[in-house]
Amino acid sequence: MNKNKVVFVQAYFAPIGKEQVVKVPTGEKKKGFLGGESDVTRNEKKWVQTGFSDSEIDTSRLTKDLQEAVERLNKEGYEVVSVTQIISGAHHWAGNKEMYYSYAYGYGYSYTDGLMVIARKA
Repeated sequence: MNKNKVVFVQAYFAPIGKEQVVKVPTGEKKKGFLGGESDVTRNEKKWVQTGFSDSEIDTSRLTKDLQEAVERLNKEGYEVVSVTQIISGAHHWAGNKEMYYSYAYGYGYSYTDGLMVIARKA
């Protein structure tokens, strides 16, 4: 019988976006010039997702996902022994491809790829 269990909790990049003005119906109707009806709207600012960060982790989601993994392990009769951060990295290079050593810059960074949870049968 296996007394240990390892679970990987994936981290996801944080959503990014911006505020946009959108028209929101008020529930009211107004008569048009030719007798037709149309919805009355008001302008409202709303955050709209435009993509995902390439460097910032969604820590709220990661916390929730870790909590669910721990609860699932506990229900299966396991006790968490450790949680270890798994790191990945990325890099970017820009410059003239024919002149590798001049007029170029590069940078690298690391980010949390996920969490390794190790549990032992209680």
